[in-house]
Amino acid sequence: MRLLIVEDERRLALSLAKGLAAEGFAVDVVHDGTSGLHRAGEGAYDLVVLDIMLPGMNGYAVCAALRAAGNEVPILMLTAKDGEYDEAEGLDTGADDYLTKPFSYVVLLARVRALLRRRGPGASPVLRVGALSVDRGTRRVSRSGVDVTLTAREFSVLEQLALRAGEVVSKADVLEHVWDFAYEGDPNIVEVYVSALRRKLGPDLIETVRGAGYRLVDRG
Repeated sequence: MRLLIVEDERRLALSLAKGLAAEGFAVDVVHDGTSGLHRAGEGAYDLVVLDIMLPGMNGYAVCAALRAAGNEVPILMLTAKDGEYDEAEGLDTGADDYLTKPFSYVVLLARVRALLRRRGPGASPVLRVGALSVDRGTRRVSRSGVDVTLTAREFSVLEQLALRAGEVVSKADVLEHVWDFAYEGDPNIVEVYVSALRRKLGPDLIETVRGAGYRLVDRG
């Protein structure tokens, strides 16, 4: 899943980005509210981690502007402030959750995953396609009851295919949600991960639709 971090404390932002990337998320980072609003409005993000005290525009204004534009991306607000009125203001402007600094990275990760599970179609924590089970909460994968160990990136690619099981998913779609905005490498990297998934899960699980992309279909 693709995340945007809008945080002006650069060390914190980069630390969060590094940790979330290690969990298999594609992560983009900006350091001011104006850039955050522009990037969130233009990008196909699954979640935004948004600080409140930002240069340019504060987090409240960014959140309110996104909601006014009809953008329903889940927003997790971060702030050094502490108090029920600050939290209420954040939620009233349209944020989905709120975390006060300093916070535990483990807690932030749990909040991120919880928000992603709640989101729209396919938001169930467990995706099932035939004998394949993909648990988005525990990041556990099994097929026909047999657990399969995947890397964080392999899991993210499989998750994108499972969310749209039976549909053709293009390489561009996979890249957009699994790799970050700055990725400029070979788009054929997707083929490498699909090949790895076929080795681990079976060659019949992911079909190649020539010239279009991939389709996840478990007929077993």
